[in-house]
Amino acid sequence: MRIVLVDDHPLFARGLELLLPEVSEGRATVAASTGDAAAAAGLVRRTVPDLVLVDLHMPAPGGVRAIAAIRRTTPRVRIVAMSGDDDPAPALDALRAGAEGFLPKSSEAADLLHPLLAVLEGWAVLPAGLLSALLAPSRGIRPAPADLDPGERQLLQLIAAGATTTEIALQLHVSERTVKRLTATLLRKLRVSSRTEAAALAGSAGIL
Repeated sequence: MRIVLVDDHPLFARGLELLLPEVSEGRATVAASTGDAAAAAGLVRRTVPDLVLVDLHMPAPGGVRAIAAIRRTTPRVRIVAMSGDDDPAPALDALRAGAEGFLPKSSEAADLLHPLLAVLEGWAVLPAGLLSALLAPSRGIRPAPADLDPGERQLLQLIAAGATTTEIALQLHVSERTVKRLTATLLRKLRVSSRTEAAALAGSAGIL
């Protein structure tokens, strides 16, 4: 697993560069890093990593805009947001911008491997408190529309269950390319920007 790290704290970045290969027995390495949010999308496009870790609290344009830019320029890369505080608002903004998960920066390096591998497999990784905030009606989460056809409802159920693109393709007896096209259409219909938000809508609407 090749990782690009977007973080303006040199000690944290250097710590991950040294510790991740050790705790993962070589399965995860930091391929490149930058402390400049504006340069993140270009770096990711050049290095083509498996996953990008983005600190949300960075100088302008900031972590959320960096995530949105990465999602536009390299749509297939997995993105995980990170933060050193407990405020759910920036994390929710990051998910809406295209991040697949969120991890606190207080996490031990040894505890990062399994969540990151889960994200690569198509799972959304969120702390319980953030998931509650994401599902809360007061956060403006829209209910899933009632006019989903049976196929769209089944796809939403599979997404909410954490199924990967390959697993969904096998379940629906279609190609992975078709799954990606159907998923993109469903996200537009739900007016959300990521599978994570779609799963949250499914939970809040009881479509599980």
